[in-house]
Amino acid sequence: MAKAEDALIENLNAFVAFTRKRVGDPELAADLVQDSLLKALKSAETPLDGEGAVTWFYRILRHSIIDLYRRRNVGNRALERLQSELPEQPDAAAERVLCQCVKRLLPGLPEQYRDVLQRVDLEGVAPKEAALALGTTLNNLNVRLHRARQRLREKLKATCRVCSKHGCLDCSCGDEQPAEARRRAAKE
Repeated sequence: MAKAEDALIENLNAFVAFTRKRVGDPELAADLVQDSLLKALKSAETPLDGEGAVTWFYRILRHSIIDLYRRRNVGNRALERLQSELPEQPDAAAERVLCQCVKRLLPGLPEQYRDVLQRVDLEGVAPKEAALALGTTLNNLNVRLHRARQRLREKLKATCRVCSKHGCLDCSCGDEQPAEARRRAAKE
């Protein structure tokens, strides 16, 4: 067994290079070789001579690489299946969960903020497309979007108080808010 272990250790760099060519990632290759070495050393079928051990280990390493690719393929297929099952647009139930105060407060924002929030956050338009539609740069749109969200957050805090701290999900404030509080928030 000592000859086999010595041969494996002497060829360690060759094993890592072999694996790196097949997986492309140096850290992953080193981890894969290390895991394969552990499997090999725990095996009861270790060849006694050094040359036989190297050939035997390459076989173990190939199987480990094949297993890695199989696991990746299974994971990729699962992700694809999940993406195909998820709806692209939120359904009506998900939209009802959103605090209705957002839609009620939106008209009280400056037009440039209202437009960017409506397009990007409510309609789901990509920022790049929204920038083109609004005739501005992507950087300017991102700044506008950030400021619009801040302004809307301030209005929500003033109007909704409780639910705005928890992300305005499952909003219960609805029309229960006093009209005076809504008018005050709209003026701000």
